Amino acid sequence: MSSKVLMKGNEAIALAAVKGGVEAYFGYPITPQNEISEYLSKYMLEQGKVFLQAESEVAAINMVYGAAASGARAMTSSSSPGIALKQEGISYMAGSELPAVIVSVMRGGPGLGGIQPSQADYYQATRGGGNGDYHTIVFAPESIQETVDVMKEAFDIADYYRNPVMILVDGLIGQMMEAVDFTKPIPKRFLAPKDWAAGGMNGHAGRNTICSLYLDPNELEAHNLKLQKKYQQAASNETRCELVNMDDPDYVIVAYGTMARVCRSAIEILAKKKLNVGMIRPISVWPFPKAPFKAISRNCKGILVCEMSLGQMVDDVRIANNGALPVGFFGRAGGIVPEPEEVADAILNFDKRRAE
Repeated sequence: MSSKVLMKGNEAIALAAVKGGVEAYFGYPITPQNEISEYLSKYMLEQGKVFLQAESEVAAINMVYGAAASGARAMTSSSSPGIALKQEGISYMAGSELPAVIVSVMRGGPGLGGIQPSQADYYQATRGGGNGDYHTIVFAPESIQETVDVMKEAFDIADYYRNPVMILVDGLIGQMMEAVDFTKPIPKRFLAPKDWAAGGMNGHAGRNTICSLYLDPNELEAHNLKLQKKYQQAASNETRCELVNMDDPDYVIVAYGTMARVCRSAIEILAKKKLNVGMIRPISVWPFPKAPFKAISRNCKGILVCEMSLGQMVDDVRIANNGALPVGFFGRAGGIVPEPEEVADAILNFDKRRAE
């Protein structure tokens, strides 16, 4: 008997959070992610866990900070302008080494933009809008199943590194329906007791101060260097990507999330035209997978970056490519999901798409 169930993406994300061990959720309504909080508003309370609709996005992220500081597994979810309002709190959590999971269901922008699916928040997620030298670990799955698998693991990853983890999807993944299997086990990893928590946990009787304030510049530098060492560890352990048809491609497409699904169909169209096209699909966008670019055959004529934006991942691809191959770009903005034929045409007219 099949263990798969048909679910909308946002509801599947919510259920995956429950299975991942979420203990406290704080959020504020914004489309196209409202089903996450709607689903959790019922099931969190039924299981004796905390659900609270805050008065604003700023309030919600600071409540996540407080719950995480107590040692609870906390999360929030929002969409583009809502995530923008949470950036200060995300920086505070990174600086205080607090684990939490943040779901960002992207919509078109800038400003209020529109509720259609977009990938224009790549900079927001991978660079962060908060202050200081910090990183958020960011995963950008392409299907509801992959989103569920990553979501279930995200709480362990956040706890392991004591750092915020973001799940970055677009509105299409949040609103579409697919068959999902929730029985896949998550990888086991050692999780240290949270004896750092504010109230003391796991046999630690004292109270701890959770803070990111260091008035002595030498202490602050030492703290930053400690964080940097942790980020380097995360880059070594958590970098993920999928390679498609990369043996000896004529061209290579780089795409993530929904755009990668479109590109798979484009690759099939191009194969019928006797053109061999591969794809590097980042699953983690921070840390970004650089190693596959070094292994691209020198027979390759170029790399085409495809995004549902006007070109934000291009910078990371250029860095990873390090000038070895020509880089082109194809993208649509405003919430338009391109057709596979548009991507195929961009490959066939690659010289017109050169981005450098």
